[in-house]
Amino acid sequence: MTPDTTRFEEAERDPDISKEQARPLITELRSELLKAQYARLENPQRSLLIVVAGIDGAGKGATVNLIHEWMDSRHIRTLAFGPPTDEETRFPLFWRYWKHLPAKGRTGIVFGSWYAPLMQLLSEKPPKQADIERLAASIRDFEALISRDGVQVLKLWYHLSRDAQKRRIAKLESDPDTAWMVQPQDHLVARSFKRIREAAAHMLALTDTPQAPWTVIPSADDRMRNVATGQAILSALREPMPSAARLGTPARPALPRGGRRPLSRVDYSASLSENEYDDQLAHWRGRLARQVRSKAFARQQLVLLFEGNDAAGKGSTIRRITHALDARQFCAVPISAPTDEERARPYLWRFWRALPAPGNITIFDRSWYGRVLVERVERFAKPAEWQRAYEEINQFEQQLAENNILLIKFWLAITKDVQLERFRARERSPFKSFKITEEDWRNRAKWSAYTRAANDMIDLTSTRHAPWHVVSANDKRHARITVLETVVKALDERLA
Repeated sequence: MTPDTTRFEEAERDPDISKEQARPLITELRSELLKAQYARLENPQRSLLIVVAGIDGAGKGATVNLIHEWMDSRHIRTLAFGPPTDEETRFPLFWRYWKHLPAKGRTGIVFGSWYAPLMQLLSEKPPKQADIERLAASIRDFEALISRDGVQVLKLWYHLSRDAQKRRIAKLESDPDTAWMVQPQDHLVARSFKRIREAAAHMLALTDTPQAPWTVIPSADDRMRNVATGQAILSALREPMPSAARLGTPARPALPRGGRRPLSRVDYSASLSENEYDDQLAHWRGRLARQVRSKAFARQQLVLLFEGNDAAGKGSTIRRITHALDARQFCAVPISAPTDEERARPYLWRFWRALPAPGNITIFDRSWYGRVLVERVERFAKPAEWQRAYEEINQFEQQLAENNILLIKFWLAITKDVQLERFRARERSPFKSFKITEEDWRNRAKWSAYTRAANDMIDLTSTRHAPWHVVSANDKRHARITVLETVVKALDERLA
């Protein structure tokens, strides 16, 4: 099927603009861009992420340099991504982009974006259609998620005719002061222009969405290119906050019908005697210690995630696990209210940054599920935000699974009367009184609301690649052994 390349036709007419016409436009643009940039900084509701792509030799780099001159470069960060490094290949595709998302009010410019691998796939003969569709869907999901969570995505495709590209390269090479700007791939464009054009048309069609549309920038004439770029950025900076409808907020997934809710199916009477516990603790910790020190584990990434009722024993269970680990290979991450830096970015940002490298383990004491638990119950998140989070979380965890990251999720469940006993015991203990706060008592008063939220979470985010393990924790010994055994058996299966 031949792609529709009509959106490139105007740019391939190579329109130009005279110096006399451009001068007043540029003067006004520079002033208005600065005003709009400072307005964003004063009222930082969104960040702006500018994706720069296009025909090699179209002057993308020179234009971005000029934008830094026209605007306040202290609040702009340009990110150039080449082929993934050895470290980056060990993580999901979007990991390196998530790490560098700009804070609200600020601007990021991305070279060598997530579109490079898609262009590569589209340029292959014959094209691998299933891979193309899968990657394009991942890109759409990524851009939709960050767009809904405070990142405005502006995508610019720099385009010109084949003849104009050849002339521009020849002109640059003829001048010793600009010859360095010409790269080897720039010479290949003319010979492969039709193929690149068709691949680009496919890419734009697959990934042009209301929340992250493409803008084609005519690039044969430097002044036209610069003015068009400035106008596109100014229009984006002036754009009001979009409605949820424009951002494509997904509906809340439907809950399964019929049957008992997950937490009502727990056998809260499960227990272990002290002797049984001591024997099994030594056994499972010994097996875990051998697993994480094996050659096979050196290639594995492990994420352990703990959620549960207050006083369910998450911290003490985590300590029983870390006793078997080398301190150099694990990181325990306690999750509390987000910092100012974290609130300035999409809510998943801080979790992407904490993913482990191969041979390492990240243990989350509470996690990204706060969006559908405490943020839902305490109304820190709007209904549209926590309702769409189920699907966003499932997509995130799917990416982990596709990249060999083993995620094991635990919900430690206790009954309301056991929680009360533990709260009172903490208040009486000089060593544990710090662990009980007014917030714990406030949360307890909302036991029913938290139970509904936890049941919904388990039902909607327990997937084949990342199932929930709901563990009876009325007896802490039973819970600790169950968790250790689950981790060891999951590793046995993965490392076999």
